[in-house]
Parts: sequence; structure tokens; C-alpha cells
Amino acid sequence: MTQLLQGRIAIVTGAGRGLGRSHALELARHGARVLVNDKGAERPDSDAQAVVDAIRAAGGDACAHGADVTDPQQVQAMVQSAVARWGRVDILVNNAGILRDKTFAKMSLEEFRLVMEVHLMGSVHCTHAVWNAMREQNYGRIVMTTSSSGLYGNFGQANYGAAKMALVGLMQTLALEGERYGVRVNCLAPTAATAMTEGLLDPEALAMLAPASVSPAVVALVAENAPNRTILMAGAGSFEQANITMTRGICLGEAELSANVLLGRLDEVADRQGEIVPATGFDQMRHEIAKARSMTSPARFARPPGGDAGGPAEPDPRHPGWRSAESCGGPVRHGEC
Repeated sequence: MTQLLQGRIAIVTGAGRGLGRSHALELARHGARVLVNDKGAERPDSDAQAVVDAIRAAGGDACAHGADVTDPQQVQAMVQSAVARWGRVDILVNNAGILRDKTFAKMSLEEFRLVMEVHLMGSVHCTHAVWNAMREQNYGRIVMTTSSSGLYGNFGQANYGAAKMALVGLMQTLALEGERYGVRVNCLAPTAATAMTEGLLDPEALAMLAPASVSPAVVALVAENAPNRTILMAGAGSFEQANITMTRGICLGEAELSANVLLGRLDEVADRQGEIVPATGFDQMRHEIAKARSMTSPARFARPPGGDAGGPAEPDPRHPGWRSAESCGGPVRHGEC
């Protein structure tokens, strides 16, 4: 087996059990040195210490740290301990999480806030603690753990879904900001049988959803040739990519710009044929402006900035993150409507 992560230094949060444990073991199997984070990790009989022992027994190098990801000072101490031991941090897998499932009507604000603190702010704290060092060393790989509950919704998980979709937004922006520094940021949407799914699935389904069937996706997202800005779904040996797209929609002229007209044409707005993927939020705004301009003067606005009409659009030097995105409907170009 080719070790894809030989010599790399990784931190995995929430790694005492379930997915985190599996991720830590798989990263180590590919040659990474792993800091196994879990609350209470310093105890000799802790779950995290058992993961460390398993990695060492297999010939790897690992240590445990009990930082609470909701406490930024503890997170800073965790990162510093990894640097003191191994000299740097190359990989961060934000995996720590909890559930407080209830319908929104029965959910307290404290239950909502707590889930947001662990999933969202915990990932923010850990990422912030490694971010500048990764930029300075011109190398970093960060994984945010999202969920289909955030991407598509799930009954009784308003807090969890909100946190998980927020991580997608965080990933989208950090992937843009880190790209020029060799820092790649991706999302993993796992489906696995863990302590968080106990009692929800039948035994046969649970057997299919072993965490080990997900962890190869983590290695792929943190390898040297990892993608950037990808939402990778994984479970039961199946892998898919989720995309956030927009329809080509419609453009209403001034004479018909009204809620009544819009309501009557929502089916056209929702038509997914030729969906496009904006490169950035700014790109989406420019696309809408271009559509509106093309209503009155198509020829004037048909040339992409810096390119021939119909050719690939060039980056705008005022907004380096903007570039036409390839998608099932082709690149977004100025003048398209």
C-alpha cells in the first residue's frame, strides 16, 4: 500500500470513538503522525489513549490531547503541543460533534446554541489556531465535517443541520482564501454507524455503515493531490460529491417586475436544466447583473472580461476569486440569460 501521508502531522478532533477514531487510525496507516483529540484524553484509560496505543502498536506515532474544542485557549494549547512534539501541523480534521435532537418547537435555545458551539465554533477555533501557520508554511489540508442533515435537512435536527450547513459556507470561503498559500479546505459528509446514530437504524444497516468505510475519503481530502472546495459524501463504501448549484432562472423586465408575475413563473425559475455553479458569491451577483443588462443591450455585454465573446472568462484583477465555473450547463459568462 502506498502511504499517502508519510511524514505529515495531523490533528483529529473527537477522535476517541466512532468516525474520529477510524479517521485517526486510517491517517496513521498512511504514514501520518496523529494527535488524537478527545475530552478526557489524558486519562490512562481514556478512549483517546486507546487509539494512541493502537497506532503505536501498528508502528505509528501518536499522542492524545483532551482540549475542549469550544474553548479557544485549550485549542491553542493543543496545537502548540503538536508543534512542540513534531514541529508543525499539516492536517486538521474537524470531527468533534454532539447531538441534541428535538423538534424546533421543543428545543431550547441553549440546546441550539450548544450544538452550534461544538460543531461550528469548535471547527472555527481549531481552524483559526492552525490557519496562519499553514499559510506561512505554504501547505495545509483541512476537513470540515458536514452532514446530509445540513445539506438536505432532517426532521428534529434544526440545530445540527444549521451548524453543518454553516460549515459548508465556512469551507467555501476558506478554500478561496487559502488556495494561493497551498491550503486546501474541503467538507466530508459521512454516513456511518456511531454513538450519534444508536437506536436509529436496524442491525443490518448498522453493519453496512462501519466508520472504516468512510475514512478513506478523509485520506483523499488531505492527501498531497487533494481537491479543494469539495463536498465529498461517503458511507457504506459509496462516495458522491454534493454541489451547490443555481438554476439559470428568468429575468424580468421593468414592465413585468412584480410578485404576481414571479409567482406565475416559479416553475421556470426552478427548472434545473443547465444548472450552473457560481465560482463565488460575487460571481453569482455579477451573473444576475449580466442577465439584466443583456435584456436591453445583449451585444454590449456579451464579451467576457478579458476574453472573446463565447470564450472562457478571465479573472477580474479587482476580485481575484472570481472566475467562471464549469458545470453541467457550461461556464457562467457575462451576457448569458
